[in-house]
Amino acid sequence: MAAEGRRISLLCFFTTLLCFSLQTSEAKVRHYKWEVKYEFKSPDCYRKLVITINGGTPGPTIIAQQNDTVVVDVKNSLGTENLAIHWHGIRQIGSPWADGTEGVTQCPVLPGDTFRYKFVVDRPGTYLYHAHYGMQRESGLYGSIRVSVPTGESEPFAYDYDRSIILNDWYHKTPYEQAAGLSAKPFVWVGEPQSLLIHGKGRFNCSTPGLGLEPATCNNTNPECSPYTMTVVPGKTYRLRIGSLTALSALSFQIDGHNMTVVEADGHYVDPFVVQTLYIYSGETYSVLIRTDQNPTRNYWIATNVVGRNRTTPPGIGVLNYYPNHPKRSPPPINLPIAPIWDDRRPRVEQSRAIRARPGHVHDPPRSSDRVIVMLNTQNEVDGFRRWSVNNVSFNLPHTPYLIGLKHNLLHTFSQIPPPEDYDRARFDVTSRARNSNPNATVGDGVYRLKFGSTVDLILQNGNTMVPNNSETHPWHLHGHDFWVLGYGEGEFDPKEDPKGYNLVDPIMKNTVPVHPYGWTALRFKADNPGVWMFHCHIESHFYMGMGVVFEEGIEMVGDLPAAIGGCGETKGLKLHGKP
Repeated sequence: MAAEGRRISLLCFFTTLLCFSLQTSEAKVRHYKWEVKYEFKSPDCYRKLVITINGGTPGPTIIAQQNDTVVVDVKNSLGTENLAIHWHGIRQIGSPWADGTEGVTQCPVLPGDTFRYKFVVDRPGTYLYHAHYGMQRESGLYGSIRVSVPTGESEPFAYDYDRSIILNDWYHKTPYEQAAGLSAKPFVWVGEPQSLLIHGKGRFNCSTPGLGLEPATCNNTNPECSPYTMTVVPGKTYRLRIGSLTALSALSFQIDGHNMTVVEADGHYVDPFVVQTLYIYSGETYSVLIRTDQNPTRNYWIATNVVGRNRTTPPGIGVLNYYPNHPKRSPPPINLPIAPIWDDRRPRVEQSRAIRARPGHVHDPPRSSDRVIVMLNTQNEVDGFRRWSVNNVSFNLPHTPYLIGLKHNLLHTFSQIPPPEDYDRARFDVTSRARNSNPNATVGDGVYRLKFGSTVDLILQNGNTMVPNNSETHPWHLHGHDFWVLGYGEGEFDPKEDPKGYNLVDPIMKNTVPVHPYGWTALRFKADNPGVWMFHCHIESHFYMGMGVVFEEGIEMVGDLPAAIGGCGETKGLKLHGKP
């Protein structure tokens, strides 16, 4: 098979069409049937309504090979609530209507309806799926996507076993309670999460003074909230595919006594480097290799902690269970990993800068760009409401999805004023408290129209919030694309000097990247995927409060839109003839 693969690669060099035909000849269709509904669960021992897929959260892991077609039939059994599911990291080449972004690529799926998502997983790697309707993701509607290389091909590292782990933070209030506070006058912040979950399991202290929780509401003996346990065989190498889908928190991840070798980030191979603490932001995925070479007579702690915020949330705890030790045998308490200092951003920035493309797997970026868009992330008050904004414009989703509105020339359904491509540097100091009386702060739903095939630079510029001496980490996620991470910097971006330091040799490609406090992050991508794509902060409350933008590229090249994505706004009665 290896020889056959080399033969196909040689043929690919001469003809892209033949390459596609040969590589997809053995591709399979992976069919999933899901029912999404509310159930009472106690993932951290506190009983609340949780959104489940086929009775569980996290939902089923989608397992496929490169170039397979994934078909997911989703039945919405939430009763009175819409839904949409985004396939995070899947570029949706040729299927932009399957991106699962309510208000951008589809109308929401109504209660009682079944919606078919159909798409090709065109690259191996570690990806995610999650709700993309309101702040619904934090109710438990999420899971992993694991795409392997085709049969007969190999990856540039070896391992014996493959495991997926999703990290999450957990609130006891519903997203609707949180949204009501975020939209209120006066503003009510969501606060810090009550728990951290490791693959759907956490531990809230039901005896917390002052709460008076009844056993029916919170019970620390409930087996449903027993610590996450991963059983391993001594002397083996494990690939841990770690993804974060936190609503708010940046996290650290540690395994007592075990180094982790980072080998993949967001579906791209990393020049390997070793860490004892992995920092991960909402929407990111990493593959790390661990060797089970420690004392096999005991078990080891797995720990995750909040970083970047003055944490009040206790650590999330799990157990690395060395077989044949009993999985419920707790490791020694003194061996619980020490949490990183929450406000020391130096090691987090160092990790970001350490991530480079693996030699032999470098995708060369264009040497220059056709367009540069600088995006200043700030807080503002608009008409007395607290909002997040980009260049003083706070984003709102329209009632008619952009993909349908643009494809069918319903241009009156959203603003035709293009969003600003920079900010007034003379009037803004990124180290100072944002001016909440800024007369330019407004709400909008305009779109960046990109020339198809062009190269675009995005400069994410972080500033101060409306709280003095405070700047927050924002993980930004781009739908429909991967981008090259060209560099990170402190303070205000200098458009003349800072590009001279861009990494054009071996930059990693990702789909989600942090912009650190009081700093900037420079990205480059090719606008070569016909469709309409969201670019937004992956923190649920920040996106809800307007921290996002939309790109359009090559809309005239998009095929007939499936009828199933319509039904809301001005799509009612519109004849859509395509099939998913």
